Amino acid sequence: MTSPLPASDAGGPLSHIRVLDLTEFLAGPYGTQILGDLGAEIIKIESVHGDSSRSVPPNFVAGSSTYFACINRNKKSIVIDLKSPEGVEIVRDLARKCDVLFENRRPGVLARMGLSYEDIAKQNPGIVWCSVSGFGQDGPDRDHAAYDMIVQAMSGGMSLTGEKGGRPVRAGVPIGDLAAGMYGVIGVLAALTKRAQTGLGDYIDVAMLDVQVSFLNYQAANYLHSGKVPGPQGREHDSLPTYRCFEARDGVELAITANTEKMWQDMCRVLGVPHLIDDPRFLTVPDRNRHRAELIALLEAAFKTKDADEWVKLLRAEGVPVGPVNTIDRALAEPQIAHRGMVLELKGHDHDQRVRVAGDPIKMKRSRRKAHRFPPRLAQDTLDVLTNTLGYSAERAEALVRKAVVSTPETVTAGRTPAKKG
Repeated sequence: MTSPLPASDAGGPLSHIRVLDLTEFLAGPYGTQILGDLGAEIIKIESVHGDSSRSVPPNFVAGSSTYFACINRNKKSIVIDLKSPEGVEIVRDLARKCDVLFENRRPGVLARMGLSYEDIAKQNPGIVWCSVSGFGQDGPDRDHAAYDMIVQAMSGGMSLTGEKGGRPVRAGVPIGDLAAGMYGVIGVLAALTKRAQTGLGDYIDVAMLDVQVSFLNYQAANYLHSGKVPGPQGREHDSLPTYRCFEARDGVELAITANTEKMWQDMCRVLGVPHLIDDPRFLTVPDRNRHRAELIALLEAAFKTKDADEWVKLLRAEGVPVGPVNTIDRALAEPQIAHRGMVLELKGHDHDQRVRVAGDPIKMKRSRRKAHRFPPRLAQDTLDVLTNTLGYSAERAEALVRKAVVSTPETVTAGRTPAKKG
């Protein structure tokens, strides 16, 4: 079990980096959480209402949704009124003391508030500014709203997802958001590496739609070469008939990727159908593709003779890649996932600050974060950031609270208390 420690004490390869986090909801917060998992100090700026993901139903812990909890660990929360000139000036002060500014507002929103990369870079030439948006900072769709499903749809990715002959469906995980956050991190790390040589930061423009188009990968290349438009891939692969899912006797589906000749032959032997190896219809991959329907029918019948767990054990023993098509409960109970620490328990100082979330997939031997900080309560770190990070006097910080330029947990709570009628 991990214990809560301040980000500055937790270690990690980016423990020398401070990030100003102006993100909300999913794509941006996921990106800054990756940086925080790597040890960076993350100062998250929120409105008095908080990041909108704090209120996503149906599950809540410590006053915020589990949606918020899973993408905002290892962060500090400061509430600033960005509609006030004094609030914008606080952000400018913070930007001067930060290595990275990460934001995912619509293009032009921050500039209209008086916050632009050009102005900030004049005061802090080393800052790395990363903007994640739906369509990017330029182009005809620049100002349109975009969410995960929109970019999955527009990119063509949805047209490849679903059963053959069926309607397009979105991926069950929000790859539009998450992948954009990841690419933002890649850009930030590259810019920080370059800054170590030049002393100058950079501006990074990541569009969710661009990322999804890059994920088309070989499907895009195939179309651009042949002119043939691919359709839904379903539970199989267009080119490899033994790269697909099969249902076992107990109704659990298995994903099989018997891609090489050896894997194909070993699979046939394990399934008890070794005669298929020398069957003229199935001698080579092109042969198996031409007779795909006949082959799949024979393999489906063979897989129906044993339960999924039995097949996994037998096939893995022969080096044939196989895995069950798990529901989330089965996936999170997998021994391998538990061994790798991919179910992470977060524990804060207060009794209600207990939550389990998906863990950090980056494992580092020499430099890794030793502990994780529970996702912050709204405005939890406002006074700490003002006085310790910015060096404001206690009197100045208190004056800013009185004027509602910034908020503390107490003033946020008071502001949310409904007025009594009558």
